[in-house]
Amino acid sequence: MVTRERPTLEEVARRAGVSRATVSRVVNGSTSVAAGIREAVNRAVDELGYVPNQAARSLVTQRTESIALILPETANRVFSDDLFFPAIIRGAGVELEAADKQLVLMMAGSARSHDRVERYAVAGHVDGVMFASMHGADPLPGTLVRLGIPVICSGRPIGGADVPYVDVDHFGGVAAAVRHLVAGGRKRIATIAGPQDMVAGIDRLAGYRATLEEAGIPQRTALGDFTRESGLTAMRSLLEADPALDAVFAASDMMAHGALAALRQAGRRVPDDVAVIGFDDFEISRYSDPPLTTVRQPIADMGRTMARQLLGLINGDPALPDAVVLPTELVVRDSA
Repeated sequence: MVTRERPTLEEVARRAGVSRATVSRVVNGSTSVAAGIREAVNRAVDELGYVPNQAARSLVTQRTESIALILPETANRVFSDDLFFPAIIRGAGVELEAADKQLVLMMAGSARSHDRVERYAVAGHVDGVMFASMHGADPLPGTLVRLGIPVICSGRPIGGADVPYVDVDHFGGVAAAVRHLVAGGRKRIATIAGPQDMVAGIDRLAGYRATLEEAGIPQRTALGDFTRESGLTAMRSLLEADPALDAVFAASDMMAHGALAALRQAGRRVPDDVAVIGFDDFEISRYSDPPLTTVRQPIADMGRTMARQLLGLINGDPALPDAVVLPTELVVRDSA
């Protein structure tokens, strides 16, 4: 098999009809070259399949063309059956690939890994950092911002940290779900709330409480951690506390699937005896038994928006908002 040699800078220069130095300036990101010449050089690069030298480009631009996505979770959590993480990674990856950037995935589920992420970013190995699945008032995003590193978070930072973020309308989505249950005549509506050290868990519980207070219905709450197992355990405890329960809002689809399993084990029919609503609209929820009514949050869009916002920060876009909140939507299926 004959292996074709990689095209050289000189070949690109001949194809574009310019000097080698001009090609070097264009491929290394210099803005001093006229637009028409840049277009000719880029066309020659595409036609020949030339791959610029990344080290040389970095010396000129002072950029690595790499973006870190930090997941402050354990490996077991990231690589579980929770589809939030693949959707965030896919959305961010698609946007960064279109911008010709490299995605660097890092997990930060311990104090030691937090220190490693900080050293990596401060050393200039990436041009910016995205954080997903934030827990508590994590100081790392604020620390990196103070050190001049562009940062964007998924979810409003807890504790008032002045860090740009992309989030979804948790409160409004839950309000729509609970109002749907009330309109259906449900009177004993419980919730399986998410972790209260995460903004998604906090805001979804606040939406449940405010909407039940508005309807004059007592609250019934159990806590989970967004896993199927916690949903099953929480549903069992709710049934034990109130056997006449007629509806449950679970703050994630995974917990809702656990709740469905607990209800089947207890001999309760869904939705005849107990209506169930989740939050996420994972694809598997369309095929649960029965298909799950849920609140759709645009997770992949969140990843794409995070990447776009971060690239804007890196490029100094003055029109960028500090916060972007994406809409949610109630999707009604057979479970409620």
